[in-house]
Amino acid sequence: MKHRIKGKKLNRTSSHRKALLKNMSQALIKHEQIITTLVKAKTLKPYFDKLITIGKKGNLSARRQAISKVGDLKLVEKLFSTLANRYKTRNGGYSRVLKAGFRYGDSAPMAVIELVERDEEARGKDSGPNQEQQKINENVNKEQETAKATG
Repeated sequence: MKHRIKGKKLNRTSSHRKALLKNMSQALIKHEQIITTLVKAKTLKPYFDKLITIGKKGNLSARRQAISKVGDLKLVEKLFSTLANRYKTRNGGYSRVLKAGFRYGDSAPMAVIELVERDEEARGKDSGPNQEQQKINENVNKEQETAKATG
């Protein structure tokens, strides 16, 4: 009997499974959509939804919990600012799993896990506060170049 046992083992040790979920949650925060196997996506969904719930709390204790689960300060900042504001009124169900056929090599069932109401432009880009700072710097540089050209 499997009493009080939740989640899949994914044929990995506990430390490997923990690292896998950490890496996949980092990628999901960064790109807001990832493609993986169906079982990994179904395992990641409750883990990630709890992360967003932690982000919505917004206090110091929650931030420290998120840092321990995600590991990247820039992504934790995105979780607490962008994603927490986006899902402020939603009571769960922050991500969805969509089936995406079968992998060519081994016919493993594939899935797309994505955020509900995601930003379409986030995929493939670096995100977070540094990205916003780069945009500001680019705008300042353009203004300086136009000032030099006209003056």
